[in-house]
Amino acid sequence: MRVYLPCTLPALAAAVEAGGLGPAPLIGYAVTPALTEWYASGDTEELEYVALTEAARASLRMLAADRADGVDAPPRRVVIAVEVPDRSVIFRAELEERARVQLSDVVPMTKVAAVHVDDLDAAADVDAALAALPAADEGDDDARFTVDGAEAHELMWYATQEIPDLLRP
Repeated sequence: MRVYLPCTLPALAAAVEAGGLGPAPLIGYAVTPALTEWYASGDTEELEYVALTEAARASLRMLAADRADGVDAPPRRVVIAVEVPDRSVIFRAELEERARVQLSDVVPMTKVAAVHVDDLDAAADVDAALAALPAADEGDDDARFTVDGAEAHELMWYATQEIPDLLRP
């Protein structure tokens, strides 16, 4: 099953060094029965895009947490696409995050299919979204608009052999 794991560039570097993504359980996003039911008119590609988008939103929150913890993370959302056995995926049907799943196992780097990362051109909008996130969570429409501005940027696709290039300063 294809699962999209939210990440940051520092966390990706740590996963490469460790040889895998963990510790388990890991939160990810996938085409779940709840997502398929909710988005009944969508084909598999559209549903995977929804799951990828939800993972990108979670990546933004991971960036915010990193910054709050003093981690110097570049303002680029990161989503890691992995192929895992169906048995390791636990579906978590939640109304607001229909694509959310939990992985019960550590994911070795050999299971990474691709990495999706913001282009450098998105950095200013991601920075603005990070600054606006607390107000957006409080219901501020202007802040929500700013956060949505980061989502206007499509994540770039990188093959696994390109990961070292992404991690170079």
